[in-house]
Amino acid sequence: MPELPEVETVRRTLAELVTGKRIKSVSVFWPKMVKLPDEVEEFKVSLQGETIQGVDRRGKFLVLQTDHFSLVSHLRMEGRYGVFPGEEPVDKHTHVIFHFEDGSELRYKDVRKFGTMHLFPKGEEGLSLPLSQLGPEPFSPGFTVGYLSGKLAKTERAVKAVLLDQTVLVGLGNIYVDEALFRSGIHPARKAKSIKKAELIKLHKEIVDTLSEAVEQGGSTIRSYVNSQGQIGMFQQQLFVYGRKGEGCRTCGKPIEKNVTAGRGTHFCPNCQK
Repeated sequence: MPELPEVETVRRTLAELVTGKRIKSVSVFWPKMVKLPDEVEEFKVSLQGETIQGVDRRGKFLVLQTDHFSLVSHLRMEGRYGVFPGEEPVDKHTHVIFHFEDGSELRYKDVRKFGTMHLFPKGEEGLSLPLSQLGPEPFSPGFTVGYLSGKLAKTERAVKAVLLDQTVLVGLGNIYVDEALFRSGIHPARKAKSIKKAELIKLHKEIVDTLSEAVEQGGSTIRSYVNSQGQIGMFQQQLFVYGRKGEGCRTCGKPIEKNVTAGRGTHFCPNCQK
């Protein structure tokens, strides 16, 4: 599933491609993808004549802002947006099309059909699910060492489980939690409350730095991720542990191990993360 760096990369490229375009009509070929409003026809009619004013991101969600609405979109495992000429053939995995007045189309493709779309009156998207219970952004002023300390000190859960919890902190998924914990020298299965102050400071820094570096590299291309212009991310070339089971640790040379922590496949170095 795309994490913050991948979604942020999609946001940036998508904003370049669709900002200022006016929607002529909307086609929905898989109605279950539209979660709000209840009637797909209302979704389609509401967006007719709307101009896309910009594209925001909240955690792993894209938020397309129009004149009067906020379209909250989650890509899930395989979702992709792309802009195409209207005359280009539509493939079988395209489930939603936003037809623009200039003849181009924004198409949403999703092999697994897991993606979701919620349409809210503009400014109300943060008042209800799926955005209302999300924690702070890693790059926001609200994500401080003190905040992180408060969340970790209260629980017996594994530190990885806490960091994956989107109500605690948004945007982190399996890849970047493993990477940030390695760079902090913290074993993923350690009880969150056992993390010392110096380790907390280091962990906070590595979360921000890891995500920042990944955004700069366009994210990590794991499985089929590409951005809205069909470009792959490059951060996977810099991964320390994720996907490197059995390979030598880039720091100490010991083989990277993999187990299941917090219900997820977890990569770590048994020497650097004791």
